[in-house]
Amino acid sequence: MTVESDPKFRTTLVIATYNWPEALGAVLDTVRAQWELPDEVLVADDGSRDETADLITREAMSFPVPLRHVWHEDAGFRLGAIRNRAMVAAGGDYLIQVDGDLLLHPGFVRAHRRFAKRGTYAQGSRAMLDERQTRRYLSGVRPMAALPSLFARGARNRVNAIHVPWLSRFVLGPKDALTRTRGANMAFWRDDLVRVNGYNEEINGWGREDSELAARLLHAGVRRRNLKFSAVAWHLHHRVLSSGSVERNHAIFERTLRERLVRCAKGMDQYVVRVPDNDRRPSLENTRDPRRGDEEGRT
Repeated sequence: MTVESDPKFRTTLVIATYNWPEALGAVLDTVRAQWELPDEVLVADDGSRDETADLITREAMSFPVPLRHVWHEDAGFRLGAIRNRAMVAAGGDYLIQVDGDLLLHPGFVRAHRRFAKRGTYAQGSRAMLDERQTRRYLSGVRPMAALPSLFARGARNRVNAIHVPWLSRFVLGPKDALTRTRGANMAFWRDDLVRVNGYNEEINGWGREDSELAARLLHAGVRRRNLKFSAVAWHLHHRVLSSGSVERNHAIFERTLRERLVRCAKGMDQYVVRVPDNDRRPSLENTRDPRRGDEEGRT
């Protein structure tokens, strides 16, 4: 079933963030400028300080769709866990997932919605801005008025900035379905995420969380489709995260491949609130106890 055959189909845009409200504000500007808005936006916050909550509160007052803040305490890099919380809280049938450092082309949400197909998940891509261009877009030039062009100085992976939607149908992508898995621009049917129990929270720290989820989706029979030339996004520059946890996380990923695991033991179901009405979806209570820290831009 494609989205076009189901006009009542609902989408949720999930934006991950951590202590970089300047970037998040720029991303939300690009969401406001979408040609086709999602039905709701959830900010999946991995433990940011009060500045991020204050920003979301201000934005929500005039945002064109419901904007909600899903937060947990800062206990290190727990991106999978906060995404799981957001996925449980989501009211959409199709979840479009981005990082809080991606500037979205105005056709981004529409492209994902039109590309959606049952039995598949979508893997998007991103063009990269250097440090100088990132400072420019975060210093007063709001991206909803002036997104980078294909020929912008300080840009890398320019092919990912080409916006020619009719070319999308001809993209086959890598032969290995796990090659270039990037959680910064992906989309899933919520039912498929529930089936595999979302992100595996045995994975702690940066690295392999997206690939491990993708592997279990593939084992469940959910096919990858590569979305290029339509859901264009620009990645803001930030310092590289520590890779100290990659070796341990890669071992978990290899076990998932070796045993062809479909469902993880520690995932979304931890956050599901059992309610009498089976048609209701749980919403997570956002109880905040912010902790101070100095790290910026952990997306």
